[in-house]
Amino acid sequence: MGVIGMSQKERQRLELFALVRKEALRLVEVAALLPLSYRQCKRIWKRFQAEGDIGLVHRLRGRPSTHRKPESQRVEALAWVRTHYADFGPTLAAEMLAKHHALSLDSETLRRWLIADGQWQRHRRRSPQRQRRERKAHAGQLVQIDGSHHDWFEGRGPQCALMVLVDDATSRTYARFYDAEDTRAAFDVFGRYYDRYGLPQALYPDQDSIYQVNAAPIEAGAPRPLTQFGRAMQTLGVRVHCAHSPQAKGRVERRHELFQDRLVKELRVAGINTPAAANEYLEDTFLPDLNARFTVAAAAATDLHRKLPRGLRLEEVLCWEDTRVVARDWTLSWQGRVCQIDKRHAGLSLVGQRVVVRELMDGRRQILHREVKLTWRELAARPVAPLAKSVPAPKSVVAPVVAKPAAGHPWRRWGIAASAATRRAGPSAPATDRVSLKEGSPPDARGDGGSPRDRLAIRARTKKLWRNAVNVGGCGGRGRSRG
Repeated sequence: MGVIGMSQKERQRLELFALVRKEALRLVEVAALLPLSYRQCKRIWKRFQAEGDIGLVHRLRGRPSTHRKPESQRVEALAWVRTHYADFGPTLAAEMLAKHHALSLDSETLRRWLIADGQWQRHRRRSPQRQRRERKAHAGQLVQIDGSHHDWFEGRGPQCALMVLVDDATSRTYARFYDAEDTRAAFDVFGRYYDRYGLPQALYPDQDSIYQVNAAPIEAGAPRPLTQFGRAMQTLGVRVHCAHSPQAKGRVERRHELFQDRLVKELRVAGINTPAAANEYLEDTFLPDLNARFTVAAAAATDLHRKLPRGLRLEEVLCWEDTRVVARDWTLSWQGRVCQIDKRHAGLSLVGQRVVVRELMDGRRQILHREVKLTWRELAARPVAPLAKSVPAPKSVVAPVVAKPAAGHPWRRWGIAASAATRRAGPSAPATDRVSLKEGSPPDARGDGGSPRDRLAIRARTKKLWRNAVNVGGCGGRGRSRG
């Protein structure tokens, strides 16, 4: 016997009609309990008597809905997703099909089709419990800022960073692509945010070196020095609170996830491969649609964004500043360049004074003394001082090469070398028995090495042999023979 699947309503009918079969209830009472009309109750009772329990099951169960989408539309949608949107979620894929292929589908319908076709799986998201931080009550009270590094063009274009600002109270988002997440990018994106919405009360970035000096203070208890961005925010009256974890600035982190999913895929579909084109797409298409769909109303109606303080120019605040000391010739050096302050400022007595050197975003430079702009001109590089006379390097001392006498040299022929070798070898060596005297000049008995004592002995022996040879007239020389 097969298995009959029933709903809770059908099981209730089964129990009541079973009591009618036992004559414990009447059909009029059953019609009041269900509730059904007496006529309909009679029709169901008749079907129950004829077919049994299966007669209480709804007749449309297992049949396709009359409101279902055509099969051709299902096949077409699955083909488009398989070809172009394989890594898209059902919600985004349904939006792309409606936008680019005129296929209007509910995301849940497409999700069921994709699951049945094996292109999608159910995802269960589980995360640890955390304490929720309530949104700020006013727009502009706190703005989260962060940069996102990602392969935005999927290898089709250069690597770049997306600078994102999210209002904590409303989730209103502004973003722009830059070559890197650096001070210049932070200055530019903040200036563009101000042009749209105004100055926020506070910023909430991470502990990147753009926003905070991470080196320990020089002295214990000394205030932490400011970065260029921190100095600019202090001038504008915008507080900077650095988060201690990514989870603390969760709104901007979730925006990163959305951008890295949806924006990457939309850039691919639109065929965009450059940061300039991507910025244009962000401004004209993506951000307006994103803010229209995901911006929420603030708890308080008052917007705390404000205008620039009186007397300040934003371009002269979002810049790089440094201090220099004016030399006696009224010049100063900065980044390898020499700046000559004009003579018209002679009354300021600037020699030895500290001035502020400022470089704007567009490359212009300013020199200020007590908020007064000075006129100046750039000079050529300072002349290089002549080098002192170079002292000639001492000549290297080369050890003399001791030339050994040839075999026919008198020093060898007179037997002196053998006598010296015998002394060096010790008493066990055989002494020279005879010294042969032949023609020639007396040998140079400077020796062939050994200790100084050996050389002196060789010299004395040589002179003695020479005198003996001269006396007997055995060889020619400068001496004369006796008698």
